[in-house]
Amino acid sequence: MDKEARRRAILDAALAAFSAQGFAAARLDDVARGAGVAKGTLYLYFADKEALFRGLVEEMITPVLLDADAFVPLFAGTTRELLDALLEMLIERILDRPAQAIIRLMISEGPRFPELAAYYHREVVARAIALLRQVARRARERGEITSDAAERFPQLIIAPAILAVVWNALFGAIDPLDPRALLRAHRDLLLAGLGWKDPCEARP
Repeated sequence: MDKEARRRAILDAALAAFSAQGFAAARLDDVARGAGVAKGTLYLYFADKEALFRGLVEEMITPVLLDADAFVPLFAGTTRELLDALLEMLIERILDRPAQAIIRLMISEGPRFPELAAYYHREVVARAIALLRQVARRARERGEITSDAAERFPQLIIAPAILAVVWNALFGAIDPLDPRALLRAHRDLLLAGLGWKDPCEARP
């Protein structure tokens, strides 16, 4: 493997170990074995488990945030269409991929590892909240909604995605939840609650 392929193999093995054993119980020996490298080789890429976690976030979630940050200011359609595009990005690149395991890991282990929680909040949560607040402000400034509730509480927009992750982690084998259908249903309820107006009725 070349250097980048080896790094990716290590991260894949780390995510598998963290998902199966939890962050606390996972061992670097298991990660190295899963990646097919010597433990000494692993240390050339990542100093410890915390560095592995940061690497997973940088590899699987940060690029999605960067793309969304660049996408929103250039989008010319309605806020409903913008939300649809962002939700599809979230589903295709996180919720339908192994990256969702990072969210589950933070929910289950974040309280035990405040340093990791602080890092995740800074690098993921705070950036996502700022982006969603920007979307809500855009909608109000365009006259598409009348309420500022989503600006004050951007968590209202993303909450169903967290619900889908938790639900499917607990009950996916019994009663799986379709994240795409849930998020679209929530979008309609949210916009209605925020005073959505048809674009032809909204001021420019």
